[in-house]
Amino acid sequence: MADHYEVLGVSRDATPDEIKKAYRRLARELHPDVNPGAEASERFKEVTHAYDVLSDPKQREQYDLGGPGGFGGQGFGGFGDIFETFFGAGQQTRGPRSRRERGQDALIRVEVGLDEVIFGTHRDIEVDTAVRCDTCQGSCCQPGTSPVTCDICRGTGSIQRSVRSLLGNVMTSTPCGTCRGYGTIIATPCITCQGQGRVRARRTVPVDVPAGVDTGVRLQMPGSGEAGPAGGPNGDLYLEIKVKNHEVFSRNGDDLLATLEVAMTDAVLGTTATIHALDGDVPVEVRPGVQSGEILTVRDRGVTKLRGTGRGDLKIGVQVITPTKLSSKERDLIQQFASSKKSPAPELSHFQQGIFARLRDRFLG
Repeated sequence: MADHYEVLGVSRDATPDEIKKAYRRLARELHPDVNPGAEASERFKEVTHAYDVLSDPKQREQYDLGGPGGFGGQGFGGFGDIFETFFGAGQQTRGPRSRRERGQDALIRVEVGLDEVIFGTHRDIEVDTAVRCDTCQGSCCQPGTSPVTCDICRGTGSIQRSVRSLLGNVMTSTPCGTCRGYGTIIATPCITCQGQGRVRARRTVPVDVPAGVDTGVRLQMPGSGEAGPAGGPNGDLYLEIKVKNHEVFSRNGDDLLATLEVAMTDAVLGTTATIHALDGDVPVEVRPGVQSGEILTVRDRGVTKLRGTGRGDLKIGVQVITPTKLSSKERDLIQQFASSKKSPAPELSHFQQGIFARLRDRFLG
């Protein structure tokens, strides 16, 4: 393989400015837009790679130590090299590392209605994420090209050098700075993904939200997260559920809770009410003499259980409404009723914070 200095036509002690000028001159001559020939294209790749190495001080130093033209690192090593040798810091002993990596997991919060969690629901979620590049299919290379072996580490992904220490000459191994430990170099990166093998895109993910989920539940969708670099496998997608508050119904576990306002006359005489539940109408019998705070239970009309079978119950708290405005005739009738029935005198009982406190205690009790 040609020496980088020879490729650029500069001496080994050339300054960074001389290297830059040489590269610009050759790039103008060999660029595919100016010189479309196959030979010029290969020459342009060599020139570009040589400049990438020699324009970076660290890579140039490594090249001077381990590349063509001399093996420099015979100097007296410090304690850092000794620790690297005996404790493995920075060493790479299993060959070059793979460019393919698993993509990151993603977390998305999904808001659903209380009515949707009774039987479950389907959603199509729009996700802005990383997907595999269609141009290079995750190879990171422009179509028709492939990675080339790194000429610094010879494809091993690491640089070895002999260091003189207090214990004698020892060999140290560090990841190659030119290829970053991959053993290969992407000489012609894909222009679509810039050599990453993936691009940002918006895609639609179909989601089946199971019945019975509650706020805080996380659903895992394996393989639906971000695409990994260089064609690596996708990460997972996690959906965190938030159930929206309902203006009528609330939830306690698998039970649905609501309050039924009953007129005083219906509370005295009894009636049949139709409740517009989340999954259809429900007839409810209100017995004569019902009291505020009593709970009417409708079996199996709550939320479907997330684990197990069956559904919770619909629990309805009764609130008797006392009329505040009466006509003269209505007042006379009430007075006649009061005169015909001797009511007990009002008396104190345990203090409650209103009807809703009593309903809450009975719901949760």
